[in-house]
Amino acid sequence: MDVRELLTEPVLEYGDRTVAEAGQILRCTVGSGLHGIAIAGTDDHDEMGVFVEPARWLLGLGYTRDSYVARSQAEGARSGPGDTDLVMYSLRKYLRLAVKGNPTALLPLFAPEPDLLFCNELGHELRALRQSFLSQAATTRVLGFMQAQRKALVNGGRKVPNRPELVERYGYDTKYASHALRLAMQGRELAQHGRLTLPMPEAERQRVLEVKSGQVKELQTVLDEIDAVAAEVVQALESGRTPLPQRADTATIEEWAVNVHRRFWDWA
Repeated sequence: MDVRELLTEPVLEYGDRTVAEAGQILRCTVGSGLHGIAIAGTDDHDEMGVFVEPARWLLGLGYTRDSYVARSQAEGARSGPGDTDLVMYSLRKYLRLAVKGNPTALLPLFAPEPDLLFCNELGHELRALRQSFLSQAATTRVLGFMQAQRKALVNGGRKVPNRPELVERYGYDTKYASHALRLAMQGRELAQHGRLTLPMPEAERQRVLEVKSGQVKELQTVLDEIDAVAAEVVQALESGRTPLPQRADTATIEEWAVNVHRRFWDWA
């Protein structure tokens, strides 16, 4: 399957598409649609994939890029309705991101079957290891991503929300606020239950949609809710009332990764 099939005329493209396409083992929808919080006519389409690099990329002398990106907007331009963003990571880079608790990198492991755009035997094996990636350390990282978004939401971080039309209409960037609240809620599910439900559980999904659609009038109300949920995450982790281990099971993940590369390269 062509990894650019939804990008007939990509404006931005870097990395080696041929390698990414030949080595892909998993690709799925990510973003608002996967979380169940998309609003028709307002969201772009995001995909993430994983590919196994050829042996020469890992063992040779030449420089190689460990990702492939294709976008229907130029560098730095904001994606909008109808736009597609695709990122494919090499298996090694992807595993590092997921082990650390990168929230987006965890999504392909838990995405429901209808959201899988490509998944071969190796992709299914990777998804079967999903619990090995979850840990208290990863949950802390998810919380860190949330805190960074919260700071940006009140213009205290490095990145300022870039949707002035939402600020003008609602008084704050409701889409950015909804993402921060979503991350807090998903961090709580990880900390308390050791899982990630996609789409989001119904009550939480509806609350995030209320924020995203501007039904929550005051930014401070959202900030207070984010802080309250984050406090539950911290309490679960600090009290030890969590099913998660301290660290990811990197030994199992690494053993599988080595085996996958050998099989993909047909090395005995």
